[in-house]
Amino acid sequence: MAVTSAVRDPLITGGKTVGDVSHDISRHVENKPTRSWYLAMAISLVLFAYGLYCVCTVLWQGIGMWGLNKTVGWAWDITNFVWWVGIGHAGTLISAILLLFRQRWRMSINRAAEAMTIFAVICAATFPLIHMGRLWLGFYWALPLPNTFGSLWTNFNSPLLWDVFAISTYFTVSLVFWYIGLIPDFATIRDRAVRQGKKVRAIVYNTLSFGWQGGAKTWMRYEAVALILAGLSTPLVLSVHTIVSMDFATSVIPGWHTTIFPPYFVAGAIFSGFAMVLTLLLITRALFKLEDYITIYHIELMNIIIIVTGSIVGVAYITELFISWYSGVEYEGYAFYNRVSGPYAWSYWSMMTCNVISPQLFWIKKIRTSIVATFVLSIIVNIGMWFERFVIIVTSLHRDYVPSSWTMFHPTMYDIGEYVFTFGLFFSAFLLFAKFFPVINMAEVKSIVKSTSEGTQGTPREVDQTRH
Repeated sequence: MAVTSAVRDPLITGGKTVGDVSHDISRHVENKPTRSWYLAMAISLVLFAYGLYCVCTVLWQGIGMWGLNKTVGWAWDITNFVWWVGIGHAGTLISAILLLFRQRWRMSINRAAEAMTIFAVICAATFPLIHMGRLWLGFYWALPLPNTFGSLWTNFNSPLLWDVFAISTYFTVSLVFWYIGLIPDFATIRDRAVRQGKKVRAIVYNTLSFGWQGGAKTWMRYEAVALILAGLSTPLVLSVHTIVSMDFATSVIPGWHTTIFPPYFVAGAIFSGFAMVLTLLLITRALFKLEDYITIYHIELMNIIIIVTGSIVGVAYITELFISWYSGVEYEGYAFYNRVSGPYAWSYWSMMTCNVISPQLFWIKKIRTSIVATFVLSIIVNIGMWFERFVIIVTSLHRDYVPSSWTMFHPTMYDIGEYVFTFGLFFSAFLLFAKFFPVINMAEVKSIVKSTSEGTQGTPREVDQTRH
């Protein structure tokens, strides 16, 4: 009886060599920006400028410019904060956890995912900062420092302060992890610039690479540091959104006071983060002609993760509804009845459609391996995850214990403007990253291509910088 083994799809196609990797990825840094890049940057800067006007107006006039009221004290701002923090989850997951599990398919996508994490966390941080009001009068009260300004001390029992610790730590470790991964690639671009006679570029990238030479001991230390940072980052993936969920779960408001929030929020964050990674990678793949490096196989694997995390999120939704009925608490039951059939029911059913139903389409292989379907569904998932945060926050607040205080929340142009501001900031930063930094980790990709001298366009130094 013949025994056959399953053949895994190749991670890199096109018969690439070490020199091909250096050339294909470095040329986007070395060449002048394309018209598409300029157009995308112009749109991003327009969004950024309009959003910046709204942000400056709110900072000067106060957050009364938002649509908040006495009943709905958190709304559009915290919805966007949680949404952006969730998007930042996939980068660390792909970089750290998949590295520890030796998943080689991460090598083509981890660089863009890590950059996405950095920019998403920066965007998220703008919302609580602006929610403080006039920052110059007291943003330092959020810092965990004993103060000499009066009797007020930092409340270490508050999960809002835990957010400061968790997100700042997450951002710092992610930034270091991202930059360390760039160092060997900066050295490759430097070496190419030396051969091309580009002295200024060579000096810049030599500085960025800290004079990297690619010796065996250097690689050994590099990989040791990468593993240490991956180990530090792994618990952060769980802790950050767990602590964000505790902003809600430690309250006594119906719809928030629930123990399911920590795992539910983490699964939702990975769900939305992978969807955003797919959106960005598909655009990058098409614009920079990287089809041989970001393959259908990569896309299919990421879609499988979206199926798993989307199913977990769906189970969490059903569990919430069941517990609200099973608890017998009248207020808890009404909170979920109001979500399903109240004035914001349209947002609840949008959430269910986007987050529970749409990911199940990926069970079909033809859809799971379709570029167009993946791109559309990745956007739908992130729309649904925004609605999820809106449903949790606004529908739990707008009808509280006292019917006389019930009210509706209506966002103003300044609420929307700050959201637009973060999109402009995010995409402007990502476009600059894609132009001046290699969007794919050349050093890691070189370790999985065939290292032959035939067709190699690199120098011996470039060959030596591959992992042995």
